[in-house]
Amino acid sequence: MATVIGRHKVGDFKTWLDGHEDRVRIFAPAVSSFKTFQDTDDPNSIALVLEVTDMEKFGAIMNDPDTQRFKEKHTVIEPVIISMQVDV
Repeated sequence: MATVIGRHKVGDFKTWLDGHEDRVRIFAPAVSSFKTFQDTDDPNSIALVLEVTDMEKFGAIMNDPDTQRFKEKHTVIEPVIISMQVDV
């Protein structure tokens, strides 16, 4: 399992937040949990900490055209930046 951070902006935080169950459903094949954060200085900037169980499936979900339609519905503004933990 890998812990990743996803960051992006949204057009409307409430609309995006109301889409939480959609996120859970769409990412369920590859993600076991979500932690959601909102930037303190920008309410339309969010971060998700994801426990990814299958990185290959996660990548496929991120690139799926259905996911793009979901992003538009929930006001996600590209780019979505994914960060992986680095071992030091």
